[in-house]
Amino acid sequence: MRKTTAGVLAIASLVTAGTALAASKTVTVNAINANGIGPAIGTISLSDTKQGLFIDPKLTSLPPGQHGFHIHAKGDCGPGAGANNAPAAGMAAGGHFDPKNTGKHMGPHSTEGHQGDVPVLVVDADGATHVPVIAEHLKLKDVVGHAVMIHAGGDNYSDQPQPLGGGGARIACGVVK
Repeated sequence: MRKTTAGVLAIASLVTAGTALAASKTVTVNAINANGIGPAIGTISLSDTKQGLFIDPKLTSLPPGQHGFHIHAKGDCGPGAGANNAPAAGMAAGGHFDPKNTGKHMGPHSTEGHQGDVPVLVVDADGATHVPVIAEHLKLKDVVGHAVMIHAGGDNYSDQPQPLGGGGARIACGVVK
């Protein structure tokens, strides 16, 4: 029994040491609307892995279902001009992070579209999400200074039949500092 406990402790300390060396950040996410930034709804932990950027959401108070989930160009979650110049939630974040100026929404596995496209966020019936995802084409250094955005609807990883995957309105946001 003692050998097993010692072995488990040794492995745990190695894992902890490896994690401490990996780049990581925690982002506070707030509800947003056309009037501005609302209450905090949780956090998203970001860390580098060999597979890409590990995104671990711990969020509440979201509508159940799938939601478009993206890195946006600017690190600002405030409102801005939407359709017909009316105030709209999160528009100060700009569009999806697209450093290669592809202008294409092709999803998280494509190297030919927006680099800010990450796998959809899945929210359970209680409005919480605890399902991590990996953005294989991103590292933490790529997203510092940008916004993490959650959209009202899902994401089909295409610009058809609606632009930007059809995610629609921006409902929650956090800035990676």
